[in-house]
Amino acid sequence: MIRRPVLILTLLTALNLINYLDRFLVMAVGPRIQESLHLGDAQIGWVESAFMLGYFLTSPIFGWLGDRYPRKGLIAAGVAIWSIATVASGFTHDFATMIIARVAVGIGEASYATLAPTIIEEISDARNKNRWLAIFYVAIPVGSALGFLLGGLLEHRYGWRSAFFIAGGPGLALALVTALMVEPRRQARVAEARLGLATYLDLARRPAYRAAVAGYVAQTFALGGFTAWAVPFLYRKLCLELHVANFRFGLVTIVTGLAGTALGSYLADRWPGEDRVRAGLRVCAWSAIVGAPVALLALFATSAPGFLAALAICELAIFASVVPINAAVMRTVPTHLRARAMAASIFAIHLFGDLISAPLIGRLSDSFGDSLAKCSGARGLQLGMYLLPAAIAVSGAFWWRASSRPADASLEELPKADVVG
Repeated sequence: MIRRPVLILTLLTALNLINYLDRFLVMAVGPRIQESLHLGDAQIGWVESAFMLGYFLTSPIFGWLGDRYPRKGLIAAGVAIWSIATVASGFTHDFATMIIARVAVGIGEASYATLAPTIIEEISDARNKNRWLAIFYVAIPVGSALGFLLGGLLEHRYGWRSAFFIAGGPGLALALVTALMVEPRRQARVAEARLGLATYLDLARRPAYRAAVAGYVAQTFALGGFTAWAVPFLYRKLCLELHVANFRFGLVTIVTGLAGTALGSYLADRWPGEDRVRAGLRVCAWSAIVGAPVALLALFATSAPGFLAALAICELAIFASVVPINAAVMRTVPTHLRARAMAASIFAIHLFGDLISAPLIGRLSDSFGDSLAKCSGARGLQLGMYLLPAAIAVSGAFWWRASSRPADASLEELPKADVVG
């Protein structure tokens, strides 16, 4: 059995890495899927965002279940579902079946992404909470980058379908290991009258939580758009070969992700002020203030090195907000609401964020008649991507507002009841 907190953290971090590798693999091979399945830019945008549909629709369900029942079984089942669906993506031969497979990936990921951070919050002590969350969340850029690196390499050598076949296996193995995890004993406040919709209405009444999530929505819109379209931009506008574009973008992402996540955790621990939630949100606000103008500069670049250099600074700033914003989402609410707070946040950031950004930019690209060919100009794609720096600026405004309010986790505390999770 896996009991030691550090081993639980290691397992959950490994799962998070595989989670993001599987999620972003489709973006690395997206141009080849377009060619194989004869898809337009709007359609490939939906393929890249389809997993969000399963993700945000089921995350509130897993949030409710996670606050009521043991979480390791939910996590293990979710990991198995997304791994099987990843393999199934490689067998698809049309737009509809690809969409179904990617939605299934999202359903599996929803259980894990909703519940894993709440376990880490409980197994860590006050001195290492931000550091442990940083370790967990650094798997996001590393896994995302590996999705581009591995996807580009496998597609170049063996074809795009092989990438999905190979990536699905590790998750299935880790799903079995998850069943050996011993969850921490937790204190949950339970009131039958406050289940379901009433709980989420309670979350919506909390100003600091509401503003934090609103900023997260805007940032997720921007990050999703850049992740989906940076490689096609390098290929069509700046004339890089596809596998080279995947490698360079992946390399930038893994370096800036590691550095940015560590920097954000460090700053959140040391930012002036006694209220650590407000301090973390101020770090998030400054990350957006830095990131927005640099993101715009990247889109004006006339060479691939210029684009990647500016994008690296933007990603460094964005990843600096990962630990403090997720900590704020959990810590602006009482303990008994944390799984549902994460679920509601996931629901919002994907429904109003990256679910729509990639298809919207793709639709604009289609409306200008952009070609899919290398060095074809990508005028519509570039115009659509101008939405992304604006979204980063909006996130900064919300986070600045949230950081100016006291944390309101104490609102309407409910009676305690022991639950073994």
